[in-house]
Amino acid sequence: MIDLGLAGWTIVVAAVGNVACALLGCYLVLRRLSLLGDAISHAVLPGIALAYLATGQLNGPAIVLGAMALGLVTTLLTEAVHRIGDVPEDSSMGVVFTGLFAVGVLLISQIANRVDLDPGCVLYGQIEIVPLDTVPVLGVEVPRALLTLVPVLLATVAFVLLLWKELKLAAFDPELATAMGIPAALLHYLLMAWVAGVTVASFEAVGAILVVAMLIVPAATAHLLTDRLGWMLVVAAVVAVLASVIGYRAAAYLNTSVAGMMAVAAGGLFGLAVFFAPRHGVLSRVWRTWRLALRIAGEDVLGELYRRGEAVEQKAAEEAGLTLAEARRRAGGWIGILAVWDLRRQGLVEERGGRLYPTPAGLKRGRFLVRSHRLWESLLERHSALPLDHLHDPAERIEHFIDPELQDELEALLEQAETDPHGKRIPDR
Repeated sequence: MIDLGLAGWTIVVAAVGNVACALLGCYLVLRRLSLLGDAISHAVLPGIALAYLATGQLNGPAIVLGAMALGLVTTLLTEAVHRIGDVPEDSSMGVVFTGLFAVGVLLISQIANRVDLDPGCVLYGQIEIVPLDTVPVLGVEVPRALLTLVPVLLATVAFVLLLWKELKLAAFDPELATAMGIPAALLHYLLMAWVAGVTVASFEAVGAILVVAMLIVPAATAHLLTDRLGWMLVVAAVVAVLASVIGYRAAAYLNTSVAGMMAVAAGGLFGLAVFFAPRHGVLSRVWRTWRLALRIAGEDVLGELYRRGEAVEQKAAEEAGLTLAEARRRAGGWIGILAVWDLRRQGLVEERGGRLYPTPAGLKRGRFLVRSHRLWESLLERHSALPLDHLHDPAERIEHFIDPELQDELEALLEQAETDPHGKRIPDR
């Protein structure tokens, strides 16, 4: 018989609910509807209360349908206020969200005397005690909440798989989806209704706070870590599970709210992604910017070494060098020290008698750079109204980003020009 204990079942319940929310959250994040997901997750409260008043039951399809209906109402009202009232979209969401949320809190407060349903339970959740309410399934006592959350998760996975192409296209380009005959508006409302359904299914176990966090934070974290939708869904699910495990352990250690700590754990994972994501993280962007600055500084030195060689009559270009101080100034101050070191490391320059000289590989790189510079100056001279003394600066900036293919295109456009606008020879490749 499987017995995970209170801790294990709590983590399982949280993980199942969190993953269902995270999968849908990916589409909200991609469509920049994160705030709308927040609004729906709060605005379904009136639907829960009205469904209870109509049926007298806290569980069952009526509660889910009531929440889904209010999710659609939230979406429709938001768009109506935005379009008809000429109100900014974020403001319309704020108006509808707060209004429906307040109505829901009032309704729940009014019926709290007749049923064990209170605002605190709905908002914060009681995930700590969920494992105490169990039912036998195949001889195993499992939390009753899983009987709702597991089908919801499976239905969410099926929803994503069945509408994979349609949801993907509508998420990235709804106009193209509509042009191709895909009902993007219908998909939008269907997605919002599903968000509402998953939200209310998770309310009893985890509460609104954790639902809001899991709708957005794992998806936002995954969006920083990958640019592919399939992997984004997988990463978001992994983040949701990790937040469940880490959050529970941290809450047990600090003796605090489990749902709140899971949300904090998800936020912590997002913070790590913000700094350490391989492509979109802060540190990776700083590193790429630094490497680009170092490359440009080094190429400026190589270009200057090549020009020095051109200016020395009857001597090989390798014989014309720069002093270390000149090279560092040409590379741009303090970064020049590192640029010179990097050129030496790559074997592009060598030092002789206190001066830097290009190696054959460095001379080739310098020639390529100067060729790019002079081709771009020639293009600007022919196709822009810039005076001759204004051609150098833009060419100096763009020369570092011209590849061999673009060089060939420039040469073809210039009809094999041999000199630049200043009369200097355009080097061969």
